[in-house]
Amino acid sequence: MKVKVNLHFYAKSTKSNTKGQFPIYVRLTVNGIRTEFSTKKFIDPNRWSSEACKMKGTTEEARSINGYLDILKSKVLDIQMELIHKNQELSIDNFKELLFGSDEKQRMLIPIFQDHNNKIKELLGKEYAPGTLERYNTSLKHTIEFMHWKYNVSDIDITKIDHAFITDYEFWLRSVRNCANNTAVKYIKNFNKIIKICLANHWIDKNPFANYKSKVKEVERVYLTEDEIQSIMEKEFKTERLSLVRDIFLFSCFTGLAYIDVKNLTKSHISFGIDGEKWIFTHRQKTESASKIPILPVTQMIIDKYENHPQCYKEEKLLPILSNQKMNAYLKELADICNIDKELTFHIARHTFATTVTLTNGVPIESVSKMLGHKNLRTTQHYAKVLDKKVSEDMRILRDKFVFQKIKLNKSGAL
Repeated sequence: MKVKVNLHFYAKSTKSNTKGQFPIYVRLTVNGIRTEFSTKKFIDPNRWSSEACKMKGTTEEARSINGYLDILKSKVLDIQMELIHKNQELSIDNFKELLFGSDEKQRMLIPIFQDHNNKIKELLGKEYAPGTLERYNTSLKHTIEFMHWKYNVSDIDITKIDHAFITDYEFWLRSVRNCANNTAVKYIKNFNKIIKICLANHWIDKNPFANYKSKVKEVERVYLTEDEIQSIMEKEFKTERLSLVRDIFLFSCFTGLAYIDVKNLTKSHISFGIDGEKWIFTHRQKTESASKIPILPVTQMIIDKYENHPQCYKEEKLLPILSNQKMNAYLKELADICNIDKELTFHIARHTFATTVTLTNGVPIESVSKMLGHKNLRTTQHYAKVLDKKVSEDMRILRDKFVFQKIKLNKSGAL
């Protein structure tokens, strides 16, 4: 079967530049299927011959442009002969691949971003948590919305992403989306991972993040005091719902486990530790690092209370925990009833364990870090910074020591 190949050059009036010049476009047709692309050459429309499909005149510019078009025509003919010689199909896709080269294939941002998210989805429960997928899906959504806002497009060639794109994206997050500093930095960090994928695959040559700097601001962590914990423990609730929420929250206060890690607990996670007492042996879902936590009396009482709960029996869980959304909603109600003037969330229990329950009571920071499942001691040190009470108590001991020394010195006649 004879394949018809046709090449046509024309000046595209709908793509004129600010000088009123038209770009010269190529229309390649193979068996009725066509593709169009720009030569990236611009001309005055009055100097273009539609009949001859070339530039009029014999000026140096005309000779240069017409010579370039002749080279393109020769290249298409050479490709046609190469495909015939290799006994390959004369298709528009084969022409495009040989004409542009596989290395020059245009790569768009959104398919790369979506492919990254699809891979995370496939590895849920193995390497990634559902929250990670949710964050990257939100990042993708924000990226698309930003491009609509800034460029009025839904996608962009990755080679067009530059430093200005990054800084404008951050500005959009902070202004239009009204994101706080750390939230904006986190979304930009997620976007940076996609750029790193492009760099690793050599799809882009320059890193648009090369001169970009951002800084996460340290946030003061909210935690409960001893009195606030005691008021929650002693409060009698009229509904079973709030009693359950109180118990699960206190369980986290005395173990330091995050919501998802409490939810994943089963009886098999409890075993005897090095001291012969009961411990919780688990892995944090967020970091996959091990957490080994001795069970305190309060913790054991809560475990015993729900040992025969129908939900625990049915789902083979240690505790009958509600959804994170419901837990946080009910905790706000609980805070009001207990007269606690703090925005109570489930994660505050983890902060409370690190501060009020352990560090304030003299548990070494290395031990606290190990129980929390932190990979870096610096992460745990953030909790130590907020313990004014501990500083006060430590300095009181030092003050008393100096007072004692002063008395001794007075008795000896000095000062």
